[in-house]
Amino acid sequence: MKILLLGEYSRLHNSLKEGLVALGHEVIIVGCGDKFKKLPVDYSIYAQICNENKIANFLFRGFRKVIGLDFEKIEKAIRFYLILPDLNDIHHVQLINSDALETYPFLSRFLFKKVFKKVKNRSLLICGDETPIVDYLFKKELKYSVLTPYFEDNSLEKEFQFSLKYRKKSYRKTFDWLSIKCQNLITSDLDYEIPMQKMGFQTTFIPNPINTALISFQDLEIKDKIIIFLGINRLSYAKKGINYFEKALEIIQKKYPNKVEIITTENLPYDEYILKYKKAHILLDQVFAFDQGYNALTAMAKEKVVFTGAETEFLNHYQLQEDEVCINALPDENEITAKLSYLIEHPKQLIKISKSAREFIEKEHNYKIIAQKYLACWKVKID
Repeated sequence: MKILLLGEYSRLHNSLKEGLVALGHEVIIVGCGDKFKKLPVDYSIYAQICNENKIANFLFRGFRKVIGLDFEKIEKAIRFYLILPDLNDIHHVQLINSDALETYPFLSRFLFKKVFKKVKNRSLLICGDETPIVDYLFKKELKYSVLTPYFEDNSLEKEFQFSLKYRKKSYRKTFDWLSIKCQNLITSDLDYEIPMQKMGFQTTFIPNPINTALISFQDLEIKDKIIIFLGINRLSYAKKGINYFEKALEIIQKKYPNKVEIITTENLPYDEYILKYKKAHILLDQVFAFDQGYNALTAMAKEKVVFTGAETEFLNHYQLQEDEVCINALPDENEITAKLSYLIEHPKQLIKISKSAREFIEKEHNYKIIAQKYLACWKVKID
């Protein structure tokens, strides 16, 4: 089967591709590579002229400021349009979300229609911001969410523009259209499955795939200091609750000056990010989550003890104990500090959790098993 995967933000589609290829299928990924992360794709629609040419960048930023026209979005649409003739004999297409092409919604619909004329079997993946997700979060029924900082301080609106845009009429129209045209709506973790169910959508829940074949497990070694890693993405700083980690680290540094080493990075390409946390024992991922995202899962596969989402809903779903495979990070720097302190003072617990984390990834997120689940979901509509 020949499969087209549109969009890539976290390496989810790359890992899915690796699983599908291992099962004998042909897969093409089209996307931008998610800006500074530089994730691999087969056909790039990255706005190279707008971003790499200094003169063009200066002019286009000026046009955007004066007339509100985003030439970066237009360039992405043009690049995808030029790729269309190469996208033939596709059996199934999956969109990473309704803004998979990262262009204006009316252009997205125009281009999706071109693809859908060629491909009758389609899936829409829900693995991040999306119209019904944001709608549900505005109900404020969860004890916290990625929008909590915005609800508490509306002056942060600019930092949440990527989430809030899905409530605009044009983006809502695109999602509504896709939800009808795609036979499958698939969620990748409980942070998306719970809202989609609450909003009345029928979805298939398939956990994130992790290619454990590429990630060799090595027992955690603690020789001298406990090494704590915090990788900051400025674009998602507020929605991930990074400020709580930073406050906790200030306390930990003062409390254990001779027992810890803290590594902080910012806006690194994905491959550099992975290398930077290689020697770390603890990785601080995100606060406002119920389940783990892709970065957390990859770090767990690499024997790291990860502070991330691991709420009651997650524990119940996978039948786990609290802090068994990762540490549930709450929006409270004192709570984070207390959990870090315990691990620093009980290093053997770090080793225990790291082994459980790897076993969990191999059991629940193996890329080949997950690829089979995708095929089973798609096959209902393909046969």
